[in-house]
Parts: sequence; structure tokens; C-alpha cells
Amino acid sequence: MMKFRFRRQGADPQREKLKQELFAFNKTVEHGFPNQPSALAFDPELRIMAIGTRSGAVKIYGAPGVEFTGLHRDAATVTQMHFLPGQGRLLTLLDDSSLHLWEIIHHNGCAHLEEALSFQLPGRPGFDGASAPPSLTRVTVVLLVAAGDMAALGTEGGSVFFLDVTTLTLLEGQTLGPDEVLRSLPDDYRCGKALGPVESLQGHLRDPTKILIGYSRGLLVIWNQAARCVDHVFLGNQQLESLCWGRDGSTVTSSHSDGSYAVWSADVGSSPALQPTVATTPYGPFPCKAINKILWRNCESGGHFIIFSGGMPRASYGDRHCVSVLRAEVLVTLDFTSRIIDFFTVHSTRPEDEFDDPQALAVLLEEELVVLDLQTPGWPAVPAPYLAPLHSSAITCSAHVANVPAKLWARIVSAGEQQSPQPASSASSWPITGGRNLAQEPSQRGLLLTGHEDGTVRFWDASGVALRPLYKLSTAGLFQTDCEHADSLAQAAEDDWPPFRKVGCFDPYSDDPRLGVQKVSLCKYTAQMVVAGTAGQVLVLELSDVPSEHAVSVASVDLLQDREGFTWKGHERLSPRAGLLPWAAGFQPRVLVQCLPPAAVTAVTLHTEWGLVAFGTSHGFGLFDYQRKSPVLARCTLHPNDSLAMEGPLSRVKSLKKSLRQSFRRIRKSRVSGKKRAANANSKLQEANAQLAEQACPHDVEMTPVQRRIEPRSADDSLSGVVRCLYFADTFLRDELCLAAAHHGPTMWAGTNSGSVFAYALEVPVAAAAGSEKRPEGAVEAVLGKEVQLMHRAPVVAIAVLDGRGRPLPEPYEASRDLAQAPDMQGGHAVLIASEEQFKVFTLPKVSAKTKFKLTAHEGCRVRKVALATFASVACEDYAETCLACLTNLGDVHVFSVPGLRPQVHYSCIRKEDISGIASCVFTRHGQGFYLISPSEFERFSLSARNITEPLCSLDISWPRNATRASYRLRESPKLSQANGTPSIILAPQSCDGSPDPAHSKGTDTSEPLEAVLSPMSVDSATSADTTLDTTGDVTVEDVKDFLSSSEESEKNLRNLAEDEARACAILIK
Repeated sequence: MMKFRFRRQGADPQREKLKQELFAFNKTVEHGFPNQPSALAFDPELRIMAIGTRSGAVKIYGAPGVEFTGLHRDAATVTQMHFLPGQGRLLTLLDDSSLHLWEIIHHNGCAHLEEALSFQLPGRPGFDGASAPPSLTRVTVVLLVAAGDMAALGTEGGSVFFLDVTTLTLLEGQTLGPDEVLRSLPDDYRCGKALGPVESLQGHLRDPTKILIGYSRGLLVIWNQAARCVDHVFLGNQQLESLCWGRDGSTVTSSHSDGSYAVWSADVGSSPALQPTVATTPYGPFPCKAINKILWRNCESGGHFIIFSGGMPRASYGDRHCVSVLRAEVLVTLDFTSRIIDFFTVHSTRPEDEFDDPQALAVLLEEELVVLDLQTPGWPAVPAPYLAPLHSSAITCSAHVANVPAKLWARIVSAGEQQSPQPASSASSWPITGGRNLAQEPSQRGLLLTGHEDGTVRFWDASGVALRPLYKLSTAGLFQTDCEHADSLAQAAEDDWPPFRKVGCFDPYSDDPRLGVQKVSLCKYTAQMVVAGTAGQVLVLELSDVPSEHAVSVASVDLLQDREGFTWKGHERLSPRAGLLPWAAGFQPRVLVQCLPPAAVTAVTLHTEWGLVAFGTSHGFGLFDYQRKSPVLARCTLHPNDSLAMEGPLSRVKSLKKSLRQSFRRIRKSRVSGKKRAANANSKLQEANAQLAEQACPHDVEMTPVQRRIEPRSADDSLSGVVRCLYFADTFLRDELCLAAAHHGPTMWAGTNSGSVFAYALEVPVAAAAGSEKRPEGAVEAVLGKEVQLMHRAPVVAIAVLDGRGRPLPEPYEASRDLAQAPDMQGGHAVLIASEEQFKVFTLPKVSAKTKFKLTAHEGCRVRKVALATFASVACEDYAETCLACLTNLGDVHVFSVPGLRPQVHYSCIRKEDISGIASCVFTRHGQGFYLISPSEFERFSLSARNITEPLCSLDISWPRNATRASYRLRESPKLSQANGTPSIILAPQSCDGSPDPAHSKGTDTSEPLEAVLSPMSVDSATSADTTLDTTGDVTVEDVKDFLSSSEESEKNLRNLAEDEARACAILIK
């Protein structure tokens, strides 16, 4: 018998051109708070702020939407950063003592960040560079002289070097060694002791020739760089930590390692000052920790601010992270929940001004940025329009809602404003306002919902570059937890000394892990949502504009039904509060459905038009009518041998005998199948195949790929009953004699981990009047219509029904409110079932296979996330295609046509080792996506050539008259990667005149014109409605298995691909 495999035709040029107009992959912006920040800088003239990280990233922020990102070539920690005021240039110091100069360059009206120069300090003068200890030339502190063209570098060896900033070259003959300073000291102070490293360098605001130098030993020196002499000496004996020079230069404030600070007068004569005018330990007299940094700011209204970090009593509060703000008799100890990196004040820096008059205090912490308004009594916190900590509590799930109606958007914003009302006397707003956002106003609003470990759901404005917090929903108030006792203790301790004040929203500790949010679904047309948690709680909520007090209906659904012999050994269910409960304006709970056993909810879906909510766990799925507050359906999906789920997720008591029996069965089964394959193979046929494969074949045609053989999964695998997806659809399910006589109606679909698909026909009461918002009272009934078992028992990731035109069905109320084109109910419908191994389209109502694509067989990967998205064309505004976007366990994104399931494009998106990033990915309806690159950051990417959200901004830079851009540019700049492997920016290659090369300024692989690529986001027309399938989930055992075996599989896949390409003929003999 001979089997012919026909060769497919080559690529269609017209289709390839259309693909370029529809698809393009770009990583556009990073939302959230930078991971592991290590340095901070602020430009008071341009009003921009820079944050450096331990992975070598540099991020500059201005007004909302103004962002610049760069990455050092070496993944070293950024220890210090300094702006050249008003020039858009930034000097960074890494922990390897290398200096780097960055410039904000404008090209085609938009600005981007480039690294211009780098510098490494040579060996210690007077020593052989090869034998000099590297620690002696390690740079400890950097000071930009007020003129901005010179920098002073303090080192570990006590020397101060001077650098030309424009060229990053050392100034010969300007170096200040410790010996020159020692000659100016009294003999009894020298006494053979070294000065130690240079701890601090401070410049005089009005006299740039004077530099205040502080050594670790405690010595303070005012050095006159013009006269090259010591003007003043302060003989301190306590180890120095930080220095601050008063605005008029008459006072010097020093902080020390014993928790004290001292104020020195610089007005006295040239004789050394032996004692400070003021010396105090704010939190003494007991031993205190070091004051790491101190600021002194004077005010026109009288008095001054003293702001310092650290200094807390070592025994009692040594583990606190505090910044103290002192003015006159008022002392506030700001208590933070993460380590303090750095802080600065926003104040007047013009030399002609007599007073600092600080307006705001910005504190960079390890996990968040906090800004305080110093001009308003009480010094309240200023809400951040961006850089909000996404991980204030650990993110457990996420979802995206596109095209949010303006009315709902306004109601959510109003509810958020009522949560954190600003004082009427607050005149200060966000102080970092530099630059201009050139991006057009988004034509549609997008919501990003994040569920958290503490039971909260946070709403974010994901319409543009800046991810702005809108509203926070908390579900903990419905349940009885132990947090009330802790709150009362915290209130009782507030009157103690020091006067602590909790600041910031980062709180990684959850009162009860059972509160964690697992799934979220929001209906944007009725303002109703469902939140499902770790302990089997399913909450149905509704948005209210006013506070209310009402009781929440509670119902239980037993998913085991008639299953006997089950013992739940997991956590207990949460105890709901009884009686009337107060609820603030916003989303208020109406119904609580408790799944029994209280296992984590793995899937949820909401249909507000029918008043139904469906939910699934590892034991089964249920259907609940929240309008009548009654259960409709409960189905157990446990396999008889599913012992792991039967004993609960926290139990590991499966018998050793059973485990061994199952292992031997698998081994025996694999041996038998191997023998059968060997017996069927004939050596003569193999030789004939080999000879045919060696024959020449034209290479300009594409061959059908040889598929990998997929082993079927065992039916008794543990956790086979986990419900992976749920879906509502108005479609054809009941079999009729002919299609013309078929009737469509409400259906519910459920897919499990063992490849089973259950389809139920629902009897939902129909509203008498067309357009009625509420369905009539009446019981909802569910009847099992179809049950499909996939051959290889691969987990079902997503389900979607396509209408007669092959388009996804609209969301609830979209068609009835004329917000989307009504689905085609005349032609035959089809259901798309996406499993981990393949995509398959079945006709309805017969459920017969129509089309399929075996992704695992062709590509050697497994499906992790799936979504239907609409891709609009760049060339034609009216043309769009609905496609299937898929993320695999290898981190690749594939796009397929619908319903033909033809591969369109595929891109490498996430590192395959980044399991949490793959598990956290969520697609949008318009061809974009988000995934976590760190616990606090979302990477945003776009698969659409038209719908791109990226920073487009400009900055007003005032260059000095004689300043020129650095000529020693970095010529070659390969695509850089962050520590997590995601590309950040591409440093544009420079032309001969120093301007960016237009051919490389965009940094993308597409050849589309700039206007087309930078076009604003488009709103899909009503004819191209699509659906995002909710496949958000936690990291599974399969993910870890994929990661552990990725190296072997990748080598095997490469060998298979090599063998496939080596075959030169499409005829096989069997």
C-alpha cells in the first residue's frame, strides 16, 4: 500500500503582504514599579525623575505618559545617578565603578534615551595599575559641580578625582589626594590615622568653586577648587554617614553611624572647628542605628525642615524602615514596609532665591514610591498617577476588559475618588511633571483587573502608557478573619514614642491565604462582576454609586453530589458575617456562593443577560441562578482513580502500593506499544523509504511537516477532574431532523483537565418585552446535550462558539443593545475547542469534526493561553480579521486564522524558563497582551501592526551654549535584554553627524511607515466583535515538568526538524 502526501503550494505574495499589514510584534512598555530599585535622581529644572535598578536598567519618568527606558550593557547594579540640570543628560555610577553618560535625544519629534559615553577610573596614581588594590579606586560618591561640566569622584582610598563630563575624561593635575588634606590638620588629629573613604561630596549652590568633602572618619573639609586650598576644617570624631550644606553656605549638617546628627557653623574663621554648634541624637539615649542620609531645608515662613532616614533605637525598632520629618516642634516618623533606597525634596534651586521652601518629599523604597505634600498641614501622601506598586499584595490572577463604556468608567473613577478623598486645602499635586506626552488620546478605554492574595481586586487604567490606579475592591469585609485584633493592637500603640505614621500601600502579608482571588469576570454593560477565591467562595457583586447597608445572601453548592467515601483534608471554608453589613460606594456583594468542598476555584464565567454564573473547581462545576438565588446544576468531574483530588490538595497520603501499581502499568504499556511498533516495521520498506528520501526534490515548495507521535494521557492521572474553562453561548445544541428545523438557545460548556467537554442546554425564561433588562422570574433548567472526550485526553484550555460567518458570538447585551452586529443564526454554527495539544473545530449541532491543527505534533509545544482577538489593518481602516492568539509553554506566541486554523505568524515572546511569566499572560481583544516580568511589573506587548501602546513624548532641553553632544558614540548596539530576558530598548546607531540613523530609530522589524506604526489604538467595528477567553491560572505541575525537561525536548525537536528538512520526497511507502 502506498500513501501519498501532497506538497503544499508556496506562499501567496498577496497574503504575505496582508499579514504585514495585520501583524507585527512589539514589546512596547513596562507597567508598574521597577523591580529591585537601587538609585534615584531628580532634575528640578526639567521636573523629571530617574530610577536605576540592580539589573542595570535606567528608567526616566516625567508627566504621565512621559517615560524613557535604557539598559546598561553589563548587568551591574546602578548605585548612583545624577542629572545635569536642564540638559536631559544623566550620569550613572555602577557597582563596578564605571561611569556612564546618558542623553535624551529627539528624533522625528519624539525623544528616546541613549547611552553616549562610558568611563572607568584608572589605577591609583603613583602605583602600578596592575598591582594597585582595586578597592582604593572604587568610586564611593559622585558630585556634579553646579556648572554642570565637571564631576568630582570620591573614592575608597580617600582621593577626589575631577572629570570632564562632556567627554568623560580625567582632568590632569586636579586630583585631590588625602595627603593634601592631612597637611591642613592639627598634629593631634592626624596621629597616624587614615581619613578613610570619601563618604559625601556636596556643592555650594552659589559658589561652585567650593566643595564640602566628608570622610568616613568624621572629618569635614571645605575645599576651594579654584585656589586649590582648604578653606575650612571641621574636626568630627564620629563615623560619618551623610552631609548636607545649607542654602547660604553658613551651616553644615552631618549625620553619623551612632544615630546622631550635628550642625556646624561655617562662618567662623579659618581655624579648625572642634565642636559643632548643635549635636543631638533624636531617638536616644539608648543605642540607635545610623542616620544614612540627612537633608536641611529652610522656609520663608520661618523655621526649617530636617529630614533624615534611619536613626531608630536599635533594640526596640531596629527592624523598622523610617524617614523622620522634623520642623520646629513637630516630628513625624514615617514608617514604611520596605527598605529605603533614597529620597529627595522638590524645592527651589535657583541661586537668587533665599529660601528652599520644599514643596514635596519623594521617598523611593524597595517596593514603592511615596510622595508627601509638605505644604499641606499633616503632610498627606500625594496619589501617584503611575509607578503604583502592582504587588502591594501578591498578584494571583489578572483580566483585561476592552472598550469600557464611558458611563461605567466614570462610575468606577468616582468610586475610587471616594475611597481616598484629598484634603480641600491641598494645593500640591504630583510634582514630577516634566516633558510632554505626544500620544493621542486613546479612542477606547481599557481596564486591567488584578486579583490579589489579600482578597482585593484592583482596577487599573490600561488605556495608555501610564498604568493609573482607579479603584480597589476588597472582599475581606464579608468574612470573619483575625485582622480585627491586629488592627486594635496597632491603634493602641499609636500613642507611644516614636510617633510612627504608617505610609505607603505595600503590604505583602495576607490576613488569611483563603482570601486570595483566583478568578475575576466583569460585565461592562451591567456593572456586575464575579470574584472567585481560594476557599471556593464565589461572589457576585454589583456597582453602586452610594454607600449602603444590607445583608448578603449565602448559598452552598455541593459539587460531589452522590460521591461517597470522600474526606476533605484541605482548608476550611471562610465564615461569612451575618446580618446587615455596611458597604462603601463601589462594587457591593449581593450573593455569596460557597463551593463544597472548599477547593480553589479554577474557572468562572458570568452571563448577566440570563442571570447565571458558572464556576468550577478540581472536583466539578456548578451553575447558579443569582437572580433567584438558587442552584441550577452541580456536576462532579472526579475520576474514580483520582486519588489526589479525593484526598484534598494539601494531602500526600496516596498509598505506596497504588503508586507502584500505576508505575508498573505505565512501564508495561510503553513496552508493549514499543514491541508492536517494532513488529510492524519492515526492514525492506525502511530501505525503500531511505532511498526515496535521498532523491532530489524542488526546494521552492513547502512540504507538509511530519507530525510527532503523541502518547495518550492516562485516564487515571491525578487531578484529571479539574475544570479548566467554562463558557456560555446562544447556539444550536439539540439534534434535529434537518438544520432548518433546528432551534438555537442558551447553552453552557465546560472543559476539564482530562480532555472532557460537557455541553448543557439551558431553559432560561425569555423576557416578554423586547429589550427588557431583567429576565422574568422562573426556574432555569439544565439538560446535558453533548459530551465529547478528546482522543489524547489533553486538558481543555478554552472553548468558543463561532456563528455562521465564522465570527465569535457577541458578549451579553452587545447585540440586544446594538453595540455589536447580531450573530448569524441562519448558517451552521461551530465550536472551537482548544486543548493543550491541538485546536479543533466541530460543527453544531452534530458535533462532527470539521478542522483541526495539531500544535504539539507540529511544533513540539503545549498550549498555555488562548484568546480570540481582532487585528485591524494598517493600510485599510475598514479591514480587520478575527484570529486565534495562542501562547505556548515555550513562551512563543502563535496566531491562527479562524475558523480555518491556518498558521499566520509566530513570535518568540517570553523565555521558556519564565514559568510565572507564561502563567500570568493575558491577551486583550485588540491584539495586545500583558505578562509579569517581575512581581511588580507587567510587560505590555502588541501582536497588531495597528494597535500599539508605546511612549511617544518630548522634552524641552536647554543645552549650554558651548555644549555639544558626545562624539564618541556607541556604534553598534545589539538588542539588549533585561535580567528577565525581555528586550528593553535598542540604542539607535549614530550617523556621522551624531544624529540617530533613521533606518534604525524605530527599533522594530517591520518596514511600515512611521505614521502607520505610530497610529493610535483603533476601536473595532461592530462587524468584528471578538471574545477573549479567560484562561488565567496558576503555575501547574505540567509547567514545571515542561521547564525541567525543556533541554531534552528542545534537542529532540531540533533533531526531528533536521530530519524533516532532510527529506526530499513526499511519497511514503507503507
